[in-house]
Amino acid sequence: MSTADARAVPSTDGLLPQQRSAPPGAPLPAARRAEHSRPTVRSHPVTARRVLVSEWVKFRSLRSTAWTLLSAVLLMIGIGWLAGWGSNDSWSDLSPQEQATFSPVDITLAGYYLAQLAVSVLGVLLVTGEYATGMVRATFAAVPRRLPVLCAKAVLFAGVTFVSMLAAAVVSFAGGQQLLDEHGIGFGDVGVVRGIVGAAGYLTAVAVLAVALGFVIRSTAGGVATMCGLLLVAPTLGLLLPKGWQEHLLPYLPSNAGAAVFSPHPSADSLSAAGGSVTLGIWLLLALAGAVLSLTRRDV
Repeated sequence: MSTADARAVPSTDGLLPQQRSAPPGAPLPAARRAEHSRPTVRSHPVTARRVLVSEWVKFRSLRSTAWTLLSAVLLMIGIGWLAGWGSNDSWSDLSPQEQATFSPVDITLAGYYLAQLAVSVLGVLLVTGEYATGMVRATFAAVPRRLPVLCAKAVLFAGVTFVSMLAAAVVSFAGGQQLLDEHGIGFGDVGVVRGIVGAAGYLTAVAVLAVALGFVIRSTAGGVATMCGLLLVAPTLGLLLPKGWQEHLLPYLPSNAGAAVFSPHPSADSLSAAGGSVTLGIWLLLALAGAVLSLTRRDV
């Protein structure tokens, strides 16, 4: 081997002989400089806190979030105030029996009926929006186990819904009682705290139910239609059933079970507060179980 060939053969450390004999402080070859200048990529373990923060960022960046939440709050307050004003204005038209069974709490919290629709739409969109755009692939690539994503979305939306709906229920009740004038009651009366907190709790359960169904159905139109059918259409169509069927089916629908939780004067055929809570909990467990199976058994 000639001297020129020997100089061209690199040593075991990847350097040529003339490079090994370079004096200290001499500039490194371009290849070595590129190797030393590569950025160091640090990987962090997936934790519940990091997943929750990630979901919070996506929640705030969703354009429909603020508008849908605002519509839910406005529906809760506006309908409650309107019902309070209307009830006071038509008080003299009520029969003695209707006046005796009149519930100022139920009247001024009547806005929950349409507020649950806005909450349902947003809960479904939080999930199906990612499936529609394909972002869910990046989400599951970062969180391969997938179930922490379900937990984070459900916990985050439940917390936001409870806080916003609790504030809306307080404002709705306070303003509605003022509009009821002499027929109104105060915060210290029996059943008021139960009604306000219970209404916010029921809407929170609706939020979790919507998120779970979003993972099961994975379609915005399908998820919204299912929530509307379950909460609004089914109780109405159930009234067409024979009386005997109504007594055994209607009280166990989510909306009727939720009303039994927070209404201080439920109807005679409705469940008790404890029974309504258990029924609502069973609905949530079934929906969450379906979401878990969908995440673990189905592909993206």
